[in-house]
Amino acid sequence: MWNLSGVIPPIKDIDGASVNRSPYKIDILTFVQQFGFSDDRIAILSGFLYYREFLYKLGITDGFQWVNGSFTEDIERLRDRPPNDIDVVSFFRESALTDEQQDQLLDGETIKSQYRVDGYFVLLDEDPTELVERTAYWYSMWSHQRDTYIWKGFYQVPLSPDEDKQALEWLLGVQPCKN
Repeated sequence: MWNLSGVIPPIKDIDGASVNRSPYKIDILTFVQQFGFSDDRIAILSGFLYYREFLYKLGITDGFQWVNGSFTEDIERLRDRPPNDIDVVSFFRESALTDEQQDQLLDGETIKSQYRVDGYFVLLDEDPTELVERTAYWYSMWSHQRDTYIWKGFYQVPLSPDEDKQALEWLLGVQPCKN
């Protein structure tokens, strides 16, 4: 999954113009199985799945998430530490959110402490120019490693309440392991 630099490669083929590039589409179960290999990561994945459940309860079910950060890097080897959280940008169609629900969604501090998610969002039904600008912003922010500027890839996970149930069942069935 990682290249020699400990990051997800931004392009998987030798041809730089290949369409096999980041963000890589992956279902939530495969993502959880791929990254659920330590107690710290399992705890973060659990929070991530509960964060997604929080979104579903707000009526946000049509969309996808870009997933990145040190969680998707070989941070244990690169920095000799586990990941602290998972970085997520949720792309979804605006639902009929109440003001209170919007405030909950924008409360990054609570979301980070409760779910271990550094969460952001982009509305898919924005003005097309704004949508392109916000998407380009996140792509440019996430296409390189923050400290080294190494070019890297990230994942795109569809929102899917049914698939999340399977992923949570798998995650809860994983035996605690040694970090």
